[in-house]
Amino acid sequence: MGSVYLWKLSSQKLGFFLVSFGFIWGMMLLHFTIQQRVTHESSTQLRMQILDLSKRYIKALAEENQSVMDGPYVGTMTAYDLKKTLAVLLDNIMQRLSKLESKVDNIMYNGTSSNLTNGTGTPGPNPVNPEKVNVADLLNGAQEKCELPLLDGFPHCEGKLKWMKDMWRSDPCYGNYGVDGSTCSSFIYLSEVENWCPRLPWRIKNNADEADRKTQTEIRTSFDELYRVMSWREEFRWMMLRIKRMEEPWVGAIRSLATKQNLHNRKRKKILVHLGLLTKESGFKIAENAFSGGPLGELVQWSDLITTLYLLGHDIRISASLAELKEIMKKVMGNKSSCPTKGDKIVELIYIDIVGLAQFKKTLGPSWVHYQCMLRVLDSFGTEPEFNHAHYAQSKGHKTPWGKWNLNPQQFNTMFPHTPDNSFLGFVVEQHLNASDVKHIDDIKRQNQSLVYGKVDNFWKDKKKYLDVIHSYMEVHGTVHGTSTVHLPAYVKNHGILSGRDLQFLLRETKSDLLLFSCAGAHQSLTRICPCRDYMKGQVALCKDCL
Repeated sequence: MGSVYLWKLSSQKLGFFLVSFGFIWGMMLLHFTIQQRVTHESSTQLRMQILDLSKRYIKALAEENQSVMDGPYVGTMTAYDLKKTLAVLLDNIMQRLSKLESKVDNIMYNGTSSNLTNGTGTPGPNPVNPEKVNVADLLNGAQEKCELPLLDGFPHCEGKLKWMKDMWRSDPCYGNYGVDGSTCSSFIYLSEVENWCPRLPWRIKNNADEADRKTQTEIRTSFDELYRVMSWREEFRWMMLRIKRMEEPWVGAIRSLATKQNLHNRKRKKILVHLGLLTKESGFKIAENAFSGGPLGELVQWSDLITTLYLLGHDIRISASLAELKEIMKKVMGNKSSCPTKGDKIVELIYIDIVGLAQFKKTLGPSWVHYQCMLRVLDSFGTEPEFNHAHYAQSKGHKTPWGKWNLNPQQFNTMFPHTPDNSFLGFVVEQHLNASDVKHIDDIKRQNQSLVYGKVDNFWKDKKKYLDVIHSYMEVHGTVHGTSTVHLPAYVKNHGILSGRDLQFLLRETKSDLLLFSCAGAHQSLTRICPCRDYMKGQVALCKDCL
């Protein structure tokens, strides 16, 4: 009886144990299944996140480096040789992966593993891209194909290319800039370093995207900084007075221009303005005589140019002495290399006059040729090509000291449009009369008088016979500076140097209905004070028989 009870008790314990074990095993199996599903889903999500982040990383990296030029001819530290080696390794890895994928595909579709072990299986089709570059060829000296653009507007490019092909080893600096004797490397150097050739289209950068905010320019409407720079030089006093008189119209003009044109995203340039005519070495004393009858035309044009460059937001450095010029250009002075100095450019554009041009060339020595393309020469009356071309001028016997610069004729900027060969820069016409003056100017009556323009007494020398003819018809007035007027006839009424406003009123009183030379017209109300003459060769006039 006791043994039966003990057996029943043992059976109950065993059953309870089995039930408990089954329950625990079932729960563990359920937990394991759920955990496996969660783990699988999490890895899938992580994989998608990794791929997404990779795409975003590559896109961001491409945008950040889209303007970086790379290649065997860059001449900058881009580790291109290392990249070529890595390219070969990556190409080898990709080839091995391609073979491995082919074998895996065969296993999956053919259901056999023999191909993986003995390599006897036939891989699937793997078409070869005919445009695929064999990167290993780069290590064997293969050159990039370089299709050159049209050379219109770059007349010296072809000659420079021929010279570079033979002489690129004459100076190590060419190799430092990436020149290796190939046409492409020489062309890139001549287009991007020395600017003799046009840029290759695939290397042109997008300035709007590339320009850093620090190098972008904005228009200015305050003259404080310009006045600060110009105030410490007495030579600039006359120009400063002109700028101050016209400050309000200048600000209105730049604001008006900003509404008509997009002046944003422009590169702020470093511009050198060297006024050779104001240097003591020139001997002209134009600044000293500006308030005593000296020539003012050049100062008018220079003040307007400086104001324009300043309001457009550029960085300008003004030089009016050899010492200042040497201080600005000291980094490149004495550069005997055939190549420009590496690093940040000192200047990107140079406005200069003929006198300053000679000073600039002497200061820089042989390296001045690297700045020829940057030159813009203020040349009041212009320089025609036959005087600019040194060899032609020499053959014609032209001995003028102002020519033979061998620049592009368009680099000469004139005050008036004398010739289409040069660029017409012009100047700003100052309004001397206010609203009240304009309103009453018609009330001024014409007088029987003439006004002879000659601010210096010496201009009147040996002109008395000519002036006597004019005086026989009317009064003669002048605006001669100073107390020494020994060459002025006694009948000339001298007003001295006048302000712009007073000069306008004097001109208004002066007669303008005289025929001096022309025989091409006549009127009963007009008086001819010089005898009519027949047409002479070279004269732009009509003869009396043509009337």
